[in-house]
Amino acid sequence: MPADAMLRWTCCLCTVGQVVHTLPEGEPVRGVTSLADEVYVLRDKERDQVEVYDVINYCLQRRLTVPNIRALTDMTSCEHCRCVYIADLGVECIHRLDVQGAATRWGVNDEPWGISVNAAHNVVVTCRVVRKIKAFSSHGDLLRELTLPAVIFQL
Repeated sequence: MPADAMLRWTCCLCTVGQVVHTLPEGEPVRGVTSLADEVYVLRDKERDQVEVYDVINYCLQRRLTVPNIRALTDMTSCEHCRCVYIADLGVECIHRLDVQGAATRWGVNDEPWGISVNAAHNVVVTCRVVRKIKAFSSHGDLLRELTLPAVIFQL
């Protein structure tokens, strides 16, 4: 295999254990989520980091740029708030991208690694280095913080 072939990344969308579509090769994929009948793919590049595909035929709809993004680690979405959240450990923040493409962000004050949305529509962020889980409102207000024992991150 040529050396440059190892740098190519393939993103496959699956249903019930079967590949239904393979997205075009490109920059490394950092996250995939769905929202409002669209699939959002987070790529590791300077511009147009988020590719938006139609969920039915997987045709590229648009590309979105998240300003001032540095080190992407994860993404998730919230149907209720109609937005996508992206964790950025480079600037220790969460980027919030609405379905129209408007971007805002808020500080986490630690390096965010994993991100999720709970049943109350709060953004749950894991901060591996400091062993914390932080819950934020959909607009970035810190709601609670939990420090975990070191053994959890050694697994």
